[in-house]
Parts: sequence; structure tokens; C-alpha cells
Amino acid sequence: MIIAITGSSGFIGRRLVSKLEKSGHKIIKLDVNEGIDILNWDRLLKISHFDVLVHLAAKSFVPQSYEMPRDFYNLNVNGVINGLELCRIHKAKFIFTSSYVYGKPEYLPIDENHSLNGFNPYAETKIIGEKICKDYHKYFNVRSIILRPFNIYGLGQNENFLIPLILKQAKTGKVKLLDPRPKRDFIFINDVVEAFMMAIENENVEFDNFNIGSGKSFSVDNVVGIINKLYNNSLDIEYDKVARQNEVLDTVADISKIKSQLNWEPIIGLEEGLKQMIQ
Repeated sequence: MIIAITGSSGFIGRRLVSKLEKSGHKIIKLDVNEGIDILNWDRLLKISHFDVLVHLAAKSFVPQSYEMPRDFYNLNVNGVINGLELCRIHKAKFIFTSSYVYGKPEYLPIDENHSLNGFNPYAETKIIGEKICKDYHKYFNVRSIILRPFNIYGLGQNENFLIPLILKQAKTGKVKLLDPRPKRDFIFINDVVEAFMMAIENENVEFDNFNIGSGKSFSVDNVVGIINKLYNNSLDIEYDKVARQNEVLDTVADISKIKSQLNWEPIIGLEEGLKQMIQ
């Protein structure tokens, strides 16, 4: 197949490109580093035909969404519209990367039927994006698969995120963090890429959404404990015990749907993933 990928040079994108190329697919990189801006519609109209568009391009660091709301809404919403419109023109399938759409969980584990509750501007842009996907399927028959990854981690991730931040500090021998309590469902980047592969190659789904997670949650303190163990318990660990505003204390993904419909499940556990990052 011919696969177009926005954000092809990003954390997920570059690994997905590599995996797809090894599988024999042809890739069209829709990325600013390739001279293609997803917001430049005139440039996008010159893109040659493709079968699937994987939309990864987005602003994603939540604290910045409060500082630069216009930039977040502009890219994260209009980028989806442009991607879907291209798929309508080329009669292609659209794969949308969503995240953080459930808000404070009403129950655990969180399945795909859980209500969508944005609790920051970034999450709101993803909820809007999902609604536009639904509309394009309803009115224009654009096939869409919405993937909702939980907390992705892996080598090459931005150091603003929790696990890269802890590992950066661990190299100094001292780890200092805010709140040890919040629990998250961490999923290794290699497993995430495999889920995208399953979504790309699936021919049966017309429109649906799927969680990507491990089905388990680990607290900040659990993660630090595993990393300390991998450092032979040599780390000096300190918490300021300051809670973030609107903190969600636990999230766990129900991944039964993606297991049954896309035949995907995670392979790499948290300790193994952290070990690979440290090595």
C-alpha cells in the first residue's frame, strides 16, 4: 500500500515509517521537515494518490496548550480537517491519533464507551478531532480508525514527559519529583507502532475507536522504584509531594476491544521497556 504519514519525523512517526518500509509499503512523508505543512492546503492538493493516511502531526505537550491555545487548536483541529479532506478526495482510509479524551475516570478500567471529558485544551482538540472523523464517515463515507494511546514511553521521547525526565535525573544519581501518587497505564513505543500496523492493514473496520494500553497502571513511585532497581538501588529519591491542578490519580485502559478486533496486544512490560531505554 501507499501510506501517507503526517508527523513522520516525530516520536511515533519515525518508528512507524521504518516498520512500514521494512514491510514493503511505500511512504509519503507529510512533515514540516520534508517541506510539507499540514496546514498548507494548496501544497497538500499536490500530493499523489495514497491508500491510507496516518495522522500523527499535533502539538501534544499539555502545559503548553494553556500558553499557546491558538497554535494548539489551529494545528490539532485544522490538521485533522485537511487530512480527512485529502482522504475524501483520494478515497483513502484515515487513522487518527487521539489521547487524553476520557478526563477523570468514572470507572476503571476505561473502555471505549466511557464518556469523553476534556480537562485541558489539548484534550479538547482531540475530542473535536474525533467528532470531525465521525462526521466525515457519516456524511462522506471516509473510513476512519481512531487510536487512543494511553501513556506512551520509549527512547527518543521528549524530556518533558515523565519517564524520560526520571531517566535523565537518574544519570545524576538523584531523582526529585513532585507527586509520587498518580498512576498511569504505560505502553512502550514498539507496542504502539504494532497497533498502528494492525490498524493500517485492517480491511474490515469502517469506523471505530480503540484504546492502546497495557491494561495495568503504575504510580510515579512504582516507576521510580523499578528504575532504582535497575540502577542497583543506588538512587537518591525525593518527592516534594505537590499535587498538580486537576490531577487524575489513576488511569487504566480496557484493551479487550483492540485485542479482539485488531488482534493486537502489548508484548513489552514496563520493567523490560525501561531496561531497554537505560541500556
